[in-house]
Amino acid sequence: MITDARVLQPEFIPTEVKHRDAELNTLSAALNPITHGDNADSAFLFGPSGVGKTCLAKFLVEQLRESVVDLNYQYVNCWEDYSRFKTLYRILDGINHTFDVHRQSTPKDVLLERLREYDGSPYIVILDEVDQLEDKQLLYELYRIRGLTMILIANSEQDLFASLDNRLNSRFQVCTRARFNPYGNDALVAILRDRVRWGLKSDVVSPDELRLIADMAAGDARAAIGILRKAVQTANQAGYNEVSSEVIRGVVPEAKAEIEQRSLDKLTDHQRVLYDTILDYGEIAPSTLFEIYSEAVENPKTQRMVRNYLTKLEHYNLIISKGSTKGRTYHPYSP
Repeated sequence: MITDARVLQPEFIPTEVKHRDAELNTLSAALNPITHGDNADSAFLFGPSGVGKTCLAKFLVEQLRESVVDLNYQYVNCWEDYSRFKTLYRILDGINHTFDVHRQSTPKDVLLERLREYDGSPYIVILDEVDQLEDKQLLYELYRIRGLTMILIANSEQDLFASLDNRLNSRFQVCTRARFNPYGNDALVAILRDRVRWGLKSDVVSPDELRLIADMAAGDARAAIGILRKAVQTANQAGYNEVSSEVIRGVVPEAKAEIEQRSLDKLTDHQRVLYDTILDYGEIAPSTLFEIYSEAVENPKTQRMVRNYLTKLEHYNLIISKGSTKGRTYHPYSP
């Protein structure tokens, strides 16, 4: 049934990106100066999870690497590498400048100075989940590095720019922005059809079944691919020759639970305390939540950073908020 399992993995980058022509053209135009040996401005990609932001960014960088011989590239997930040191370390690692860096003893300013000494060859850094970066001033310092171009990915433009100071806002006003909306069902079906064509035997999944998966995914390509992967695995293990609608409906809860678990696995210790507290209480006011959180962790973050964390948990359907600012309460997410 399966001819290439790689195409069913969430990190797989396809050989073509469909139904994102406008966004692809916008980002391509922003990065085009690199092909002529010039510097390119940084670019922002905004939109909810599962709409192809990371996939498109990685796809386009791979395309550029085919035509720009000396192009360097690094991907950094700021949810995982959220501290100033971790982010700088990952960026330096992309140009092989970390051979003598010790995570415990090397001052972070040394990392920045080393990056400033970079030779200026074109270097694209994708900063995914950039709103999770604890020290946003680092973006200003990276912006000034010769030859370095940033692709900054976040869920919400408003939330990200609200966390930047005036100096950063003024620098980034001229940068390219591409906004991604959820996929329509036809787009999801086309994406799934390609995955089937690349990785499965013919006639394993019918067009009607692909349409059913798209309906279940509700505009989220990450969910659609996850449902397809789990349905194929289940049918294959059962010895079936095709994926039926019954199998698809049966795996949807498990497929979505896997996606939720991957989001939970990415939470920092502080975010996990917030999530667990909301889960325990069922309904909790922001002031009470912050008080409990502050007592539960060492070196608690500011209220502003905690609000940022809570917003991220909402974007990934781990919690929901109800009510206005003054009467707001947080609850566990329930579809």
